[in-house]
Amino acid sequence: MQLPAEAVATTVLLEVIRISERPTKRGAPYPGVASAHWIGSEAADVMALIESLPGSEQHRCGFSPGWSVRAYADTLDLALFEAAFCFSCHEVRMQGTAVPPELATQFFDADAPQAHALLTLFRDAAPQLGRPGQKT
Repeated sequence: MQLPAEAVATTVLLEVIRISERPTKRGAPYPGVASAHWIGSEAADVMALIESLPGSEQHRCGFSPGWSVRAYADTLDLALFEAAFCFSCHEVRMQGTAVPPELATQFFDADAPQAHALLTLFRDAAPQLGRPGQKT
């Protein structure tokens, strides 16, 4: 998977969001609870893991993402990008000031070890927020 290179280079904080619903308008952040904040090498390791996700074909589920990450520069004002992950349809939707149109929608292999590792990181960040029996 490809992240916006300039944004990756300037990211100092990743915020993990347990998504509760779809945004009310296009381009708005995904609503939900911030369950973790990763900085420094931890944020860099997660971004490297995301970038290592192998591609996949599109699967149909209606896009119901369970998790997102928001990347912030040192100003901590607007997110450079937000990537919302749907582990059912293998789709990632990215938005933000640093996201070129060609990176806005991507597909990843949700059965790959990297995807399992990412989902485990998300779940470990907010075990009390998980929904039993749901793959998201």
